[in-house]
Amino acid sequence: MSTKTVSNRKDPVIETRDQLVAAIAKGEKPKDRWRIGTEHEKFVYNRADHHAPSYDEPGGIRELLMAMTEFGWEPVYENGKVIAMTGSDGAISLEPAGQLELSGAPLENLHQTCAETGRHLKQVKAIGDKTNTSFLGLGLWPDKTRAELPIMPKGRYDIMLRHMPRVGSMGLDMMLRTCTIQVNLDYASEADMAHKFRTSLALQPLATALFANSPFLEGKPNGYLSYRSHIWSDTDPQRTGMLPFVFDANFGYEQYVDYMLKVPMYFVYRDGKYIDAAGLDFRDFLKGELSVLPGEKPTVSDWEDHMSTAFPEVRLKSFLEMRGADGGPWNRICALPAFWVGLLYDQGALDAAWDEVKHWTMEEREALRSAVPAQGLNAAIPGGGKLLDLAGRILDISSSGLAARNCLNASGDNETGYLDPLREIVASGKTLSEMLLEKYHGEWGGDVSRVYAEMSF
Repeated sequence: MSTKTVSNRKDPVIETRDQLVAAIAKGEKPKDRWRIGTEHEKFVYNRADHHAPSYDEPGGIRELLMAMTEFGWEPVYENGKVIAMTGSDGAISLEPAGQLELSGAPLENLHQTCAETGRHLKQVKAIGDKTNTSFLGLGLWPDKTRAELPIMPKGRYDIMLRHMPRVGSMGLDMMLRTCTIQVNLDYASEADMAHKFRTSLALQPLATALFANSPFLEGKPNGYLSYRSHIWSDTDPQRTGMLPFVFDANFGYEQYVDYMLKVPMYFVYRDGKYIDAAGLDFRDFLKGELSVLPGEKPTVSDWEDHMSTAFPEVRLKSFLEMRGADGGPWNRICALPAFWVGLLYDQGALDAAWDEVKHWTMEEREALRSAVPAQGLNAAIPGGGKLLDLAGRILDISSSGLAARNCLNASGDNETGYLDPLREIVASGKTLSEMLLEKYHGEWGGDVSRVYAEMSF
């Protein structure tokens, strides 16, 4: 989730709906300026007993963050407490229960992205050696109850933790017990944004299946391959889901603005503090009638904050966020941006990918989204066959898009190799979750704690 940082820029007051649209349209970039921003979260645990460290304990999250200064990272504070770090590789931030996230810098190619991931993981592992902590690459805490997890000192999380149980049964699980990998990508125009949004939204269930890595809950199998994805089915229906309007012929910036204006607010940030506005209407804010800030109208930063509080499968801000994947091991962190860059950053690949899914009805898209958390690549696709059948074709399209980019590293390799972990899944027909479940029922003898040795970075 986003970490608020204070900017010295002038923050205009929003007077018209056009300004809301402009905040999205400002993301338009020519193709030579398209970048790749990768975000990945991991669970932090104490090596002695696998507990999730609290913020203030010796060897805890605060100590871990501050130790990153030896690698040149600078602390970001909220109410006197360090809650993030910034540096040349982007930002390191905290999820609600201390999950550690790298929000990477916008980079030109996947070689740079994977190198960034490698630097970050090398740094946190070095700090972990000093704090007796390690890092787990899964989509869900495999053995922790909510009550066993700490809460990080971030104002927006206090508000969300209070509000989540009012609107769904699993919102607290989303906040406290999950990790994900995401990639942020650019668009050239409104039409290009719409094309990429539709294609990636239709294919998001495939990404969920390929990256399924959350089969355990509280020490035993949970009945799902991606329980993290299942959690979103009852988190908050007003700010999650497959967004049917994206597939309308007239979809564009204005339609997304209209959607965001219907999404209830969480907070307003003023003078270093988060003001609870959970459930209030941003449209009242535009009229100067927000009950917690009477007479005040929003700024552009308020709108940008609000756009960060919707959690659909693909999210639009001044870029597109791919949100369907579970957290996972090192090579999956490189594979996710490779998958989407190959599909969305080459026009031929984008058109070919859309051709695979454009005939699906909204009901069929929703049915696939609902089936994938439990069935993974065995879920039925519209027209017959399984998602596994589609996966091979889509990976071929992604690979062709990456080859067309012709971005070479120092050894002369292009970017297609980053898809290899996904090709292995398709070849075997088994996701990471299914491989872990086989071990749980086999060599682990039902001992889920063995996953720490198996899936730590």
